[in-house]
Amino acid sequence: MSDIYAMQRANGDVFALDNKGRFCVPLFHSSRDAITARLRNADMLVFKPVVLDARLLGELRPKGGENNVDLLLVKDPLRSLKRGDQVDYAELTLLVGNHT
Repeated sequence: MSDIYAMQRANGDVFALDNKGRFCVPLFHSSRDAITARLRNADMLVFKPVVLDARLLGELRPKGGENNVDLLLVKDPLRSLKRGDQVDYAELTLLVGNHT
């Protein structure tokens, strides 16, 4: 499996959208897809694509039993960032762990 990318700012913040009161973190199949999405969304201009690794995935883990973060693997970066496949945190942990 190839790498999965998230968008991150220099200070470490990960890009997330508000989706009906929940955080939605868009993930991408390639850095090219992430850059394409960034060009279409002005809110992402200060973010850059980074490989989703175990450390970054740990930062996305829901804290204190809360589960208000949706991880969404974007199918088409030219469309809405809210369109894609929702990925379970446990599934991503396995994918990232097997890839490193």
